[in-house]
Amino acid sequence: QVQYVESGGGLVQPGESLRLSCAVSGSSIRFYRMGWYRQAPGKQRALVASVYSDGTITYVDSVKGRFTISRDNVKNTVYLQMNSLKPEDTAVYYCKRVGIDAWGQGTQVTVSS
Repeated sequence: QVQYVESGGGLVQPGESLRLSCAVSGSSIRFYRMGWYRQAPGKQRALVASVYSDGTITYVDSVKGRFTISRDNVKNTVYLQMNSLKPEDTAVYYCKRVGIDAWGQGTQVTVSS
């Protein structure tokens, strides 16, 4: 069973940065499209960034130019560098293989002054 452990969240002020990490166990990530999702209060969970096995990257428009997804196939870890954070980025962030697997516990990101 594949497991995900997300970390790196916290409370920051608008304009600040955070780096999220997602340690994966139970399967190598090298062959899969990996995604970072988020769920804000009262909203559905949504994919915000993904990286394919060939390195192709996608972002939703709201995070383009501010977030950077990356993967380390040796460490079996996926990262999300989040810069210029906004209050609307407040959510629980999750990572997993896109389209498969159960969710991990996620990591809370709160952007507030």
